[in-house]
Amino acid sequence: MTTGPSATAPVTYFAPAKVNLGLSVRSQRADGYHDLHSLMVPLNVGDDLDIAPAPTLSLRVEGADLPTDEGNLVYRAARAYLDAAGVSGGAAITLHKRLPLASGLGGGSSDAATTLMALARLYPSGVALAPLARRLGADVPFFLLGHAATAAGTGEILSPTPVPRTALVLVNPGVPVSAGDAYRWLDAEEAFTTALDIEAIVAALSNGRPVPYLNALQGPVAARHAPIREVLGVLERAGLHSPLMSGSGSTCFALARDDAHAHDAAHALARAHPHWWVTAACTL
Repeated sequence: MTTGPSATAPVTYFAPAKVNLGLSVRSQRADGYHDLHSLMVPLNVGDDLDIAPAPTLSLRVEGADLPTDEGNLVYRAARAYLDAAGVSGGAAITLHKRLPLASGLGGGSSDAATTLMALARLYPSGVALAPLARRLGADVPFFLLGHAATAAGTGEILSPTPVPRTALVLVNPGVPVSAGDAYRWLDAEEAFTTALDIEAIVAALSNGRPVPYLNALQGPVAARHAPIREVLGVLERAGLHSPLMSGSGSTCFALARDDAHAHDAAHALARAHPHWWVTAACTL
């Protein structure tokens, strides 16, 4: 049984957001899941978690009204690792939520993956994290990698994919979108798409050209949420290029020439739309 270290000050861990540089939904499977093809890339913006050893497991959330028990993916991730590793103690976790909720940036999945990795450092054991991550959610295994990857299958088949460092601007209009709803709307329209051309996407990113990607969920979601349509239009008119919705939304992004261009555009957009969540970012 693992007992872990004695009480120490909490360590802060960064949980990066992600964007989908293209998301193709190829078909619906008999089990209700979907066959996907996506290029997923972590970003330099995200949430923070303070984690310290403690006699029992506890979770506190700052920055959002979220559950602090089994209703929270961070708590479930911590419980899963502690149980699998046979840890007699626990952890005191504070989640500093900086990303919008239900926004297509993978925040909850990243928080869960970061929790698994942090507790594996705090309480070393022979427990494999990937199986725990798969049980927690489709995007959680991606965040264990720490770099860009092409995702296939239901998202569980991950292939490391080098992506050039890319500056971008993220905008969320404050409209939460349920991933379940997004996929149901797609299914109703049977708006399935063919596989992405990953080589062409990476080449365009390298050369600063318009990127030949798509998001199969964007049409069904934007049709039902006017603010998302507005954001996509505003991003294009802001002098950025290749605007796209990330994941199931409602965050959208567009690409900039460089960091300075991204920061200037984000500043102008935030000033013009003070009720939107706007930030410059870059790929990791």
